[in-house]
Amino acid sequence: MHWPWQNLAPKAGGCPGAELAEALEQDFGGFDQFKRHLNQAASTIMGSGWAALVWEPLGGRLLTTQIYDHQSNLSQAGISLLVLDAWEDAFYLQYQNRKAEFFEAAWNVWNWADVEARFRTARKVDMNLSGAAR
Repeated sequence: MHWPWQNLAPKAGGCPGAELAEALEQDFGGFDQFKRHLNQAASTIMGSGWAALVWEPLGGRLLTTQIYDHQSNLSQAGISLLVLDAWEDAFYLQYQNRKAEFFEAAWNVWNWADVEARFRTARKVDMNLSGAAR
């Protein structure tokens, strides 16, 4: 079982490996564009919540989304791969009201090996849409 805090690691960051990087290129136009999407999703949360990178198995693509106040606003069947905490208690003591700086700093601790493992697992989800009964 993978737990959300495994997305972070000391002295991590950098860029994802080839498989995830290729999917980010296809679905967002590249890593930098994805980074802007996720930071924007986190920055525009009013109140408390998270921004997330999800695999949407029905469409077979990566998406960014917002999750508010413990409510799932994920796309139907979206599987969380990476979650950026936008709750004030995550950043206020160190960054005060400069939450965009906190979101930027998070890119220095993403554990891409964990995110990529989640991505490989999520891509195996079979929605059984062929109409065949199991």
